[in-house]
Amino acid sequence: MDLVGVEQVRLVPWAEGDFWLLRRNNSPEMTEHLGGPETEERLVARHRRYLELPAGCMYRVTLAEGGGTVGAIGYWERVWQGATVWETGWGILPEFQGRGLAAQAARALVEVVRREAGRGGHPELHAFPEAGHAASNGVCRKAGFTLRGQADFEYPKGNPIRSNDWYVDLRTAAA
Repeated sequence: MDLVGVEQVRLVPWAEGDFWLLRRNNSPEMTEHLGGPETEERLVARHRRYLELPAGCMYRVTLAEGGGTVGAIGYWERVWQGATVWETGWGILPEFQGRGLAAQAARALVEVVRREAGRGGHPELHAFPEAGHAASNGVCRKAGFTLRGQADFEYPKGNPIRSNDWYVDLRTAAA
């Protein structure tokens, strides 16, 4: 198993047994900026997608010491403004929020995706948090993303949101 460690967290590739984490992240509190909780059927489909991503990878975020699970993060392909880029998203369980773990996981993920870009992957990684979601926008800032501007999205389908477009140029060296 390929573990990636940065600071207090490790990224562990998503596995069959990680479905429980999707359920934990499916609370009204955790999905407030994502259109609300999903049905069990949609969670099962999401889990299958996470396990079978054709490009990119989902990870369980664990504490470097002790290995306890604190959340999830991943990256996948998205067509954005006429180009294929990587997109990322994350969710840290409520009892672990406010400790900087999401920013640490995002920095670790940037390094994983930067290696992918070096092997011919896409040159940019984007995050699209809702414009009013202060915590997720703060994660982007702390993880070294650059704010490009705002964009309109539909997520989930039928739920229009205004998002910020944060990105990392993967062709540049880590700061």
